[in-house]
Amino acid sequence: MPRKFFMRYLPLTPEDRADMLGVIGAESIDELFVDVPAVARRKDPVDLPFHAGELEVEREMLGLSRRNRSASEGPFFVGAGAYRHHVPASVDHIIQRSEFLTSYTPYQPEIAQGTLQVLFEFQTQVAALTGMEVANASLYDGSTATAEAVMMATRVTRRSKAVLSGGVHPHYVGTVETLAHAAGVATERLAPAIDAEDAVIAAIDADTACVVVQTPNVFGTATDVSKIAAAAQAAGALLVVVTTEAVSYGLLKSPGEMGADVVVAEGQSIGNGLSFGGPYVGLFACKEKYVRQAPGRLCGETVDAEGRRGFVLTLSTREQHIRRDKATSNICTNSGLCALAFSIHMSLLGEKGLRRLALVNHQKALKLRDALAAVPGVQVLTPRFFNEFAIKVPGVAAELVETLAANGVIAGVPFSRLDPAAGLDDVLLVAATETTPDSDIAFFAKALTKVLDQ
Repeated sequence: MPRKFFMRYLPLTPEDRADMLGVIGAESIDELFVDVPAVARRKDPVDLPFHAGELEVEREMLGLSRRNRSASEGPFFVGAGAYRHHVPASVDHIIQRSEFLTSYTPYQPEIAQGTLQVLFEFQTQVAALTGMEVANASLYDGSTATAEAVMMATRVTRRSKAVLSGGVHPHYVGTVETLAHAAGVATERLAPAIDAEDAVIAAIDADTACVVVQTPNVFGTATDVSKIAAAAQAAGALLVVVTTEAVSYGLLKSPGEMGADVVVAEGQSIGNGLSFGGPYVGLFACKEKYVRQAPGRLCGETVDAEGRRGFVLTLSTREQHIRRDKATSNICTNSGLCALAFSIHMSLLGEKGLRRLALVNHQKALKLRDALAAVPGVQVLTPRFFNEFAIKVPGVAAELVETLAANGVIAGVPFSRLDPAAGLDDVLLVAATETTPDSDIAFFAKALTKVLDQ
């Protein structure tokens, strides 16, 4: 058999390796790596499976996949930053069209008008949802968007401290702290709180660059942050409002109406499935006066030489395009396909559809609250919420979740899983969406009652 057909997927034959070593001037692989200290060399193979045939690999992966349980396989009440919603089949159908799935990155407008228009419409939708003046063409996800907002606030205010509300999702806080530490920005993380308004206002001082609050927060509490906005801005700081559940924009007052300077959100709930945690899409919007400090890129509308409507990359302050030390961010993508899915779903819903969807979500959560509140030993902690709330349960919430899973119910997220050091081992976060049938709510309440009686 000719050598070029020897191996399709692992193309280097022993003869190929010998030829390469000959060119280099080494007689063996060991001689090639002679400069690597002996102490750094492994004597045995790494602890990984050896190569296998395609059928064997397929069978192994199928076995692993069967250990998972998807959200659609039974009663499911998990939220905590990622929510199960219905995604119309038309969304997947459209994003898989070749002109979208394989379209060229929009740096050359003459060959990327379709992509640029989609991003322009996406920005328009995000600005309308958040109540802000401008929005960028998306970021990685909600947590990294939050970190970018903090960095932006330090550039705008020329201060270097961020106050993080006790209602912000702990994973978002961790992302902010990671980037802030590397950038030399101080962070003040307040203690977890069901309603953190007073503590946030008390923490604002003359060194504060921004205050980061979340609504609905990680415990589900929906808060009018107008007072926090006024207090932050009076001290010369920016208010960054975080939202992890984008569908809530259909029912609650927008962050812009409440005085936010910057709004960041996770857009997964609209057009994007749970997908075991990603990829997701980060929303980022702000007041127009801060647009040149915004991360990522922004598409704009223009006219060509013949007066026809067209779209261009108006701002792109990323390190790939300008000197690294002048870039506002090193963000390297905008999760374009996820942003497209978001925009398609929003277009299908429209304003009325989103409002109806949000109302159904809230109504389902109210039914869930009533059902769980009736279970002896359970206390509902969240006073006002959208589609998610916290309950206090007897014992350890994480153990209760495992027991309920064995009884066919994925009951929610123990807060201790998000923040093990918080000391809230008896707090469970539960969510209901339009995908939650009343029968599942009844099954959950019955199973919970049974488990707590044991």
